[in-house]
Amino acid sequence: MIEAVLWDFGGVFTTSPFEAFNRFEASRGLPENFIRTVNSSNIHDNAWAKFESSEIDVDEFDETFLREAKALGHSVRGKDVLALLAGEFRPRMARVLSECKRHFKVGCITNNMKNTPTLAAPSAVAPNPERAARTAAILDQFDVVVESSVEGIRKPDPRIYRLACDRLGVLPENAVFLDDLGINLKPARAMGMITIKVVTEDQAITDLEHATGLKFP
Repeated sequence: MIEAVLWDFGGVFTTSPFEAFNRFEASRGLPENFIRTVNSSNIHDNAWAKFESSEIDVDEFDETFLREAKALGHSVRGKDVLALLAGEFRPRMARVLSECKRHFKVGCITNNMKNTPTLAAPSAVAPNPERAARTAAILDQFDVVVESSVEGIRKPDPRIYRLACDRLGVLPENAVFLDDLGINLKPARAMGMITIKVVTEDQAITDLEHATGLKFP
């Protein structure tokens, strides 16, 4: 019996940053998916992992990411990547969240960095109060928000899913979890959650209808 719906933020309520990564790579003559390759190398101890766990700050991330990129053959600064994180908002997904809140507990599990576009606070890279307000309006709907930058643990560490469920007061097997990355869904599924990989907005909403029995306009 479904009691809660848990959501990632970036790539779910906004379009995927991977699209922006690919445009950046094409404009710089970089191999396609180079940024993702840097991020997926040494995934538990790389610049991305340390920044999302608040082990390093923006300037340290900038330099550390640059070193990792150079080791793989190309020069890319971390701050250039951070500027690409903010996707376009998906208004329908936000409306679906509001409808789910009428029937279930709702929570957010997000890997994020302090003072970047993935937080409600304006970005340290490109301040945008209007975007911050729209982000805050979504985050305010959640009963629980679990952020890697606050907790010091990040997806796919199973502890962050357990923490979210504990704070909501639900068992994992009574929850649905949406994320745009398969690697983040695997631990949730192993714990008993129904998982939905967000490939497109319409697909994810249809899958959520099937999981919850609700019908979304």
